[in-house]
Amino acid sequence: MRFRTIRFVVTLIMVCALVYCCVSAVHVAIAQGKILTPNRNSGSTLSPVSEATQGQLRALDKAGKPIGQCPLKHTSVTADVSGFVARVDVTQEFVNPLSEKIEAVYVFPLPQDAAVDQMEMTIGKRTIRGEIKRREEARRIYEAAKESGHVASLLDQERPNIFTQSVANIMPGEKVVIKISYVNLLKYENGQYEFVFPMVVGPRYIPGEPTGRSGEGWAPDTTQVPDASKITPPVTPPGTRAGHDISLEANIDAGIEIDNIESVLHDVEIDRDGSTAAHIALKDKQSIPNKDFILRYQVAGDEVRTGLLPNTRSAGDGYFSLILVPPKSPTPRQIAPKEMIFVIDTSGSQMGWPIEKSKETMKLCVEQMNPNDTFQMLGFSNDVIYLFDKPRRNTSENRALAQEFLSTRLGSGGTEMMKAVVAALHPPADPERIRIVCFMTDGYVGNDFQILDTVKKGIGSARLFSFGIGNGVNRFLLDGMADCGRGAVEYVTLEEAGNNAAKRFHNRISKPILTDISIDWGGLAASDVYPERIPDLFSSQPLILKGRYNTPGNGFVTIHGKLGGKSWSERIEVNLPAAEDENQALPALWARAKIADLMAQDYAGLQSGEANADVEEQVTKVALEYQLMSQFTSFVAVEDKIVTEGGKPKKVAVPVEMPEGVSYEGVFGHETATDNFSSGGAFRSKAMKSPGSVGSYFASAPSSPPMQPAANNVFFFDGHVKTKRLEVSNGAISPAEQKKRAIETRLDPLLRGLGAKLDKNGNYSKPGKVEVKSGKVKISIRLASVSAANIAKLKALGFEALASSKAVKMLIGRAPVKNLEALAQLDFVLKIAPVN
Repeated sequence: MRFRTIRFVVTLIMVCALVYCCVSAVHVAIAQGKILTPNRNSGSTLSPVSEATQGQLRALDKAGKPIGQCPLKHTSVTADVSGFVARVDVTQEFVNPLSEKIEAVYVFPLPQDAAVDQMEMTIGKRTIRGEIKRREEARRIYEAAKESGHVASLLDQERPNIFTQSVANIMPGEKVVIKISYVNLLKYENGQYEFVFPMVVGPRYIPGEPTGRSGEGWAPDTTQVPDASKITPPVTPPGTRAGHDISLEANIDAGIEIDNIESVLHDVEIDRDGSTAAHIALKDKQSIPNKDFILRYQVAGDEVRTGLLPNTRSAGDGYFSLILVPPKSPTPRQIAPKEMIFVIDTSGSQMGWPIEKSKETMKLCVEQMNPNDTFQMLGFSNDVIYLFDKPRRNTSENRALAQEFLSTRLGSGGTEMMKAVVAALHPPADPERIRIVCFMTDGYVGNDFQILDTVKKGIGSARLFSFGIGNGVNRFLLDGMADCGRGAVEYVTLEEAGNNAAKRFHNRISKPILTDISIDWGGLAASDVYPERIPDLFSSQPLILKGRYNTPGNGFVTIHGKLGGKSWSERIEVNLPAAEDENQALPALWARAKIADLMAQDYAGLQSGEANADVEEQVTKVALEYQLMSQFTSFVAVEDKIVTEGGKPKKVAVPVEMPEGVSYEGVFGHETATDNFSSGGAFRSKAMKSPGSVGSYFASAPSSPPMQPAANNVFFFDGHVKTKRLEVSNGAISPAEQKKRAIETRLDPLLRGLGAKLDKNGNYSKPGKVEVKSGKVKISIRLASVSAANIAKLKALGFEALASSKAVKMLIGRAPVKNLEALAQLDFVLKIAPVN
């Protein structure tokens, strides 16, 4: 026995030494600049980059040879916030460190509701103001300028929250500065404002068959996502940086007392200017742009009230914003029963802590259901996994099955979200219950418009509540799903507890809300009010409507609706002035809302790249009139006084960071320096296996929950750690050792040795953990196969089934404590755990 112990210790030391050497080699390779990046032409050939500066990613030419550091040097963001409105300036500094002129292409995010109305290009002391043009015309102007040697810039919108900045003919050593400006609205809830600036475009799962390339991204265009190569910028490998950084500052002028200023994900410096204003800035002026900037602050009192704000551009050209604050909802005497559909994203981008955060939040949502509710739970990646064959009653046994189902979910595979949306919305609804869909995901998909179209057309009488889980999620999709689904959206960062979001969700679906809202303008000349279909209103969130008027006047506006099923109305006095200089952001915000409304009329066409001609023309006209970015308009700027030399510029795609917390391995698969082919990742659909995809970034496994040693490399997951599953090989393991291992790996620690803890009546209790009555304990058993023969063997050992789920091969029931070890030794049993 002593010899075996010494041999085990020596073996353990050797293994640790080997792991240390491998890890050290990786760090040395990174420190020396021997970082592996994808070769564009070969698809999956690894190309070492020598002489790379530590912490930066070098740019490669078309042959895969290093040509220098990436051209985007720095981004600075300045926001001026007043009330609900933010005016934000984004300045991008491009510098050419190469010996030849280049064209830089950078894909970056902006808020999904941003009204982008200005762009400037500065070269030396000369500033050229960008002009808004039809997208095709802007591209022609840009390409002609590039071909003739002029410095030019082009800003395209790929999605409402994804933009591409192209800058052509940057000469060696030269700097070109691009300034973009937009306005948008802050989120407000329960006295708290929230300002968000996204910093990274997360990786998108691209469904469909490859069709070619129109952009510089790692994914080819496909039959389902025709512009995939434009929304999948190259991603820096683990251990490297993109070479560009970001600074941000925000100036708040609230007009009333503000307090509890909080930056959720970044360290900031706060400089107060009295009680009503503050200046906030990132402490690190060179922050890595890999997570959203989220700023929250409280305002004193209940200052937000129903009212109207006007602005006029000229006589007969007026705009207004109607802020509608819902009344306080009474507590219902009887809560209507609901059919709860819980959907959790289990794809590769959720690998690690994101899926643990999703599970934490969903677990709390499940526990807060009402007694008369029924529920179903779905997990999706490449396919949809159902917990039950149909929704079941809210019982402790069924909730335990749901919690066990959650504990077994892993982050792997693709993000076939469309399948999950259809699975949640299309089954026949329960006529006695309201269907509520709770959808948790990061939204990293390329077929955004298609999913929104499906939700819009399939929502029926149901409501969909989306939860964005992560530090840099797709807010355009998540906000859109909630809007189309007549619900609300929640965002849960990886640093936040999920309980607050779960409580807000419970409050919204449990209390009466203001429904069937309509506005009687009382003869006032209000027109083009958006959104046209006024959504239901929850008690903690105001609704902001945007409209126009061409004739000034005074009058009363009456708001009608139903509160808790009973008629409700509120009458307010408003003034639409002939001239008003305040609230100058309103025209742009109104135009942005109109464009969004028009786009929603043809989500399917936008996704296919064949938008309805009438919708496209209407969007284009509004965007041109109000000088706004849109799917069909772009900003272009050309320096026409100087012609550069050196022929056609070399195109360099600027890489982006992987969003904080997102597993590189989960998205792209694991790569090694000795293997020129990827093992495949979550987002490696057929579309991504074509030449030119991101075939071979060097990837180190992200930090994850601890893993025990393998037994013949067969694993299952119990929700916290990966645990070896017993495999007997050639009789090398004795029966006694087999029994010991079965108990250790299959029987929860709380159930081991439980018989010795029972009192004389066979009872034992550990509050909240395990309870034994008359020698029997309530347990869940996960099985390799739920067959009649296996169930018979369980019954023979005294197991009494109370609930089951064939989808996850699990039973819940009672069993004699004395037979727990015998149950664990059955070869088809994977895990036995207590049920509270």
